[in-house]
Amino acid sequence: MSTLHPMVEQAQALIELERYDQALALLGRRLAEAPDDVRAWVKTGYCHLHTEQPARAAQAAAEALRLAPEDYGALMLSAHATVRDNGWLKVEPVLREVIRVAPHDAYAHAMLADAVWRRDLVEHAKATGARQISHGEADRASRAAADLAMEALRLGPEEVYAHEVAQRIASVAGNGTVADQLDEAILRIDPQHAEALARQTQKAAQAPGVSASRAAGLYADALAVDPQSAPMREQLDHATYRLLRGTRWLAVLCVVTAGAMIDVFPSDDRPAPELPLPVGQRLWILVIMAAIWGFGAWRRYRRLRAGVQLNVRSLVRRGRWARVVLAQAGLAMVCAVLIAEIPWEGRDTPRLLFWAGLLPTAATIWFDKRKTR
Repeated sequence: MSTLHPMVEQAQALIELERYDQALALLGRRLAEAPDDVRAWVKTGYCHLHTEQPARAAQAAAEALRLAPEDYGALMLSAHATVRDNGWLKVEPVLREVIRVAPHDAYAHAMLADAVWRRDLVEHAKATGARQISHGEADRASRAAADLAMEALRLGPEEVYAHEVAQRIASVAGNGTVADQLDEAILRIDPQHAEALARQTQKAAQAPGVSASRAAGLYADALAVDPQSAPMREQLDHATYRLLRGTRWLAVLCVVTAGAMIDVFPSDDRPAPELPLPVGQRLWILVIMAAIWGFGAWRRYRRLRAGVQLNVRSLVRRGRWARVVLAQAGLAMVCAVLIAEIPWEGRDTPRLLFWAGLLPTAATIWFDKRKTR
């Protein structure tokens, strides 16, 4: 490998610091005195890529390739510029040339697999006129790309991009087991890989039998690794909403308990308690309701991770439905306490409070059931 000129080395350091304008100025000075410096042209091209100017990057790549037609760095610059400027469907010839020059490069093989996969899916869709491709059709259309991805994995078993491409191909083809194995391999190489972490977290949280509190904890763990993940934050909100939704069932249970203790619907075949209930019995109803909330909500809430607890408060502030849930639970509890603690002489008013606490809550529980999915 040729030694970099000091000015090109300084430009590379500036690129790593994302100071692209200063790097371009330095590279311009270098090219003014040595227009045949291939490395300077390549670094110039990457500066243009980083500043969203793929056409200029392609021009820099063309200059570098004119000087050194088989230079790996110039060919890769050309490939990246082609993808950014014209899309994936036109990059295959450049990548074939990269692999001819560097036949053992795993990244180039992975990028070619990515390009071939996208091309084959587009051609299949055009040939069939289908707007959506089934897993079986995608599997058949992506076999050539899958072979290239496997070759990339063979050449670079620690290359994250090769695993990413292979995972996308397997996922679209419906090979869930293979896709999961590739996600696990990605996380082994890069434990903070945002996309793989999100997929694995969502799979674990949505498995049958996983409680809302457990799902919320999993999403909170994922957000601790990638705090900017919008999908994980949305899923954490959904799991938190499921937790809040459970409070309405506790409130309904309290209403039913209070109604049963004073027997708001007496029948002829069983003796109804005389009203008003004694003070001790009314206080006992409060103890039962406190136990329901203690084991059903407070104990669970106290065991939640701090991040989930904070999200509960945040969601109540941000989410209209979260506030509706708590308001309905509060209304039901007010009705339950009134039923249990006022020394009623008759059952008409307690019966009215029973329906007031039960019906509005029960009527909306089924309405927002889709929000828990």
